[in-house]
Amino acid sequence: MALTFTRRFDFDYCVPAQVAPGVRRVVARNPKDYTLFGTNTYVIGTDSLAVLDPGPDLDEHIDALMATIGGAVVSHIFVTHSHEDHSPAARRLSELTGAPVCGFGPLDEVARAQTYEDIDTEFDPDIRLGDGEVIAGAGWTLRALHTPGHFPNHLCYALDGRKILFSGDQVMAWATTVISPPLGHVGQYLASLARLAAYDFDRYLPSHGPEVAEPARHVRDLIDHRHERERQIIGCLAQGIADPAIMVERLYEGLTPRLVLAARQSVRAHLIHLQERGLICRENRLRDADPHFIDPKFVAQRG
Repeated sequence: MALTFTRRFDFDYCVPAQVAPGVRRVVARNPKDYTLFGTNTYVIGTDSLAVLDPGPDLDEHIDALMATIGGAVVSHIFVTHSHEDHSPAARRLSELTGAPVCGFGPLDEVARAQTYEDIDTEFDPDIRLGDGEVIAGAGWTLRALHTPGHFPNHLCYALDGRKILFSGDQVMAWATTVISPPLGHVGQYLASLARLAAYDFDRYLPSHGPEVAEPARHVRDLIDHRHERERQIIGCLAQGIADPAIMVERLYEGLTPRLVLAARQSVRAHLIHLQERGLICRENRLRDADPHFIDPKFVAQRG
């Protein structure tokens, strides 16, 4: 089945919406190419609350979260990863509520220096969560799943006993995930998708856009899409096209200027993945590859 997306999303900024029993969503007003309408912040529980992905440090959004929290106690603040649209508000929300911030951990100095991405360089959680670690509150239990690929410190969170996954930027219903090297890595991303496919979740609640209602099918389609993109890139290489910018012109349609840059990074990520497996040279020239790996229609065009 072909990969399909939906942008249909009913919401009002600053107004909490119940999206599952005991789960409310507040959308931050930070729309752009990468975030669709903005960042989804989730408030989990009724008496003792968890806040997941506090989002950007915007006064309006912080005020909306505090109004949603009301007189309840916030016991924990969870962050999926430290892109600027996910984690900066965690510090101020922690100061206002007294709750510790939980996440995988900060990026090291080398990683921070290597990227041009919009990252929260000050992110350093109070509680560092390893893969599979569990934190429970009143009426909820969240299990951290380390899912690198989009970003090294990316965590998804399973709401145990509810078949709900907070999927962050790993899986979204409205678009594919940006993988931008050196911090993004196609091999790790595919491994993370394969891992999620082994779980029996009914719904994914992502950090941008609408929920993923058929996650098992959607994840399989995402994996197939990445394999097809790789075959397309190999087809370009077979025709002597090695420049990611030209590949994007050939393979993508309808991109905004900012998404053109993201697409070039994604192509570079695929080229690195091919190099790591010895299928192409560092100069992006094809080696002799396993025939199943190259679309037959491109083989005759080589040379």
